[in-house]
Amino acid sequence: MIQNMRNIAIIAHVDHGKTTFVDAFLKQSGAYRENQQVVNCAMDSNDLERERGITIFAKCTSVEWNNTRINIVDTPGHADFGGEVERILSMVDGVILLVDSAEGPLPQTKFVLSKALNLGLRPIVVINKIDRSDARPTEVHNEIFDLFANLGATEEQLDFPTLFASGREGWAVADLSDERKDITPLFNKILEHVPAPQCDVNGPFKMLVTTLEADPFVGRILTGRIVSGRIKTNQMIKALSREGRVVENARASKIIAFRGLKRQPIDEGIAGDIVSIAGLTDATVADTLCDPSVTEALHAEPIDPPTLAMTFSINTSPLSGTEGDKVTSRMIWDRLCKEAEGNIALRVSRTDTTDAFEVAGRGELQLGVLIETMRREGYELSVSRPRVVFKEDENGQKLEPMEEVVIDVDDEYTGVVVEKMSLRKAEMTEMLPSGGGKTRLTFVAPSRGLIGYYSEFLTDTCGTGVMNRLFHSYAPHKGTITGRRNGVLISTEQGKAVPYALWNIQERGPLFIPAGAMVYAGMIIGANAKPGDIEVNPIKGKKLTNMRAAGKDDNVLLYPPRIMPLEMALSYIEDDELVEVTPKNIRLRKKYLDSNERRKFERRKED
Repeated sequence: MIQNMRNIAIIAHVDHGKTTFVDAFLKQSGAYRENQQVVNCAMDSNDLERERGITIFAKCTSVEWNNTRINIVDTPGHADFGGEVERILSMVDGVILLVDSAEGPLPQTKFVLSKALNLGLRPIVVINKIDRSDARPTEVHNEIFDLFANLGATEEQLDFPTLFASGREGWAVADLSDERKDITPLFNKILEHVPAPQCDVNGPFKMLVTTLEADPFVGRILTGRIVSGRIKTNQMIKALSREGRVVENARASKIIAFRGLKRQPIDEGIAGDIVSIAGLTDATVADTLCDPSVTEALHAEPIDPPTLAMTFSINTSPLSGTEGDKVTSRMIWDRLCKEAEGNIALRVSRTDTTDAFEVAGRGELQLGVLIETMRREGYELSVSRPRVVFKEDENGQKLEPMEEVVIDVDDEYTGVVVEKMSLRKAEMTEMLPSGGGKTRLTFVAPSRGLIGYYSEFLTDTCGTGVMNRLFHSYAPHKGTITGRRNGVLISTEQGKAVPYALWNIQERGPLFIPAGAMVYAGMIIGANAKPGDIEVNPIKGKKLTNMRAAGKDDNVLLYPPRIMPLEMALSYIEDDELVEVTPKNIRLRKKYLDSNERRKFERRKED
């Protein structure tokens, strides 16, 4: 047992304050100089994380408190990145469960807590954001206890310590009447409640790889907790697969430890510590790094399978290659394989054609983040509408993924939300007032019925509704669900869209492009206000004559175009449409650009 060390993870539903709380740990433990200027949410270092305000990748840090080093892992809160959480929990000895004092336990709270309880961890509960005007700490504490009980917690796990805190203001107390000055009570509770690592320092070196990343200077970096023994720089080690097969033999060229926000090279890593090792070329996540004498791999927790898939293919539009420099199928395939290597919640496979690949993951956000990352790296690709991954039971019955959906909405909008969810084959399981003129609705709905619903949901609730989703189970197929009812406006020509043409076209429905945008035949430039697609010419200018008009020409007044972000575009398209993604633009297009090909496809579909 390593008495002067603790390993903990911070888990919670999305936006309940995990990363902000890590900021408080770093500031109050002395990890920063007194006059050091630091950014908020310092652990969210990725550009996409900062832009979206969410944690996507799990990250490690460590602080010193009372001569004890506390390794802290900040985990994602969104269900789409649950694979990160599942891996991380295997290398810690305790968790801090953060719950918002007003919202209470939500679907992702249930997900991360169930994973922690199944591993036998005893959580410390922190009811965060006590400074909110609508905080209800007593009721939330009771809801958390009920959640523990419903998830089958043991008597020992049910006896969880609870603290009340504000991560933003940097304090935590055991009782609401205590003085609110710092998070010392939480530091002390970690040392008291979280067990020290149970490790054999004198045994042979063993470490289970939980995260993988690439460094331009030292190559692949594998991170995990050392289960037994020690490792020194330049020591010979080997990598074993889950099945115990030798993946490679190599030398540990560098050992890196987490100290505050910095990574520091160290000469030796000991059992119980979380370290990164460089020097291996083939080992990956869930492999065991060990001494050459070890023959048995460490147990790796299975990861929940993906439920959503998309087809990634090369960009075949006439504008292909004009904005990105990575356009070939080989480049796209290599990039997807590299992503799947470090993200084991992602599954990549080839299709019948050499130019398209199937990518399966946990949800639209996870796949959307991958696409956004690739386009920023210079890739051009076409992406299909998301589709669910079906299964069959032992009797050959078709099963589809179901999700638990929790919606907080103003009372006046409950009717339209219930109506829209019922059209998507959802079954309401609970309806409760949540205070402040709001209602909490809980549904179990097919995943395919929720594809594309979020933007419509925001419109129906005037932007005030909050929707949270979590995989529930596989259930028998629910039957046909109606898709988008309105058609689209399709360009018939290639060139630059002119204002005069768009002025006439906008009477048909809202436009997706501004004047001056490059268009091509088969590209979707707007939505039809009625069912059915319409082909239009957006580059047709006004005919000039030698006759003077009696009055002034009509002014061309264009409505602002409806520019779709990536996730909205993916949810908007139908099965016969694609999203064209380039470093500079996101365009919608028909799968078949030629109108004759589209008609043939429609006839085949009808037959």
